[in-house]
Amino acid sequence: MNTADPVASSKVPALTNGSGAAAILSAGIGSFALAVLAMAADKSAAITSLLVLYKPTGALSGVTTAAILIWLLTWGVLEGRWRRKTVALGRISFVAFALLGLSFLLTFPPIAGLF
Repeated sequence: MNTADPVASSKVPALTNGSGAAAILSAGIGSFALAVLAMAADKSAAITSLLVLYKPTGALSGVTTAAILIWLLTWGVLEGRWRRKTVALGRISFVAFALLGLSFLLTFPPIAGLF
């Protein structure tokens, strides 16, 4: 007697989480890049002048543009590498949220003032 379920035994591709993990981690990296660039622009006149893309907004225009580019490039690279893979989503989420937490701390004036 054959008890195999024909639906369960069909060739269904396994679901992967690589694309979602790429989006999550790249968001953490992008937010951290924003915090580091903002802090660097506040501390260094040379970096500030380098990041001024639009004079009325000052260095903020370059800070946000660079952070968005870092986020998108990171997302693209990770998406290309992880698209068809299953990765350790718990670990990746932890790292992403740790980077987000560090980003919040680095933009908090008493903490940023320490550097």
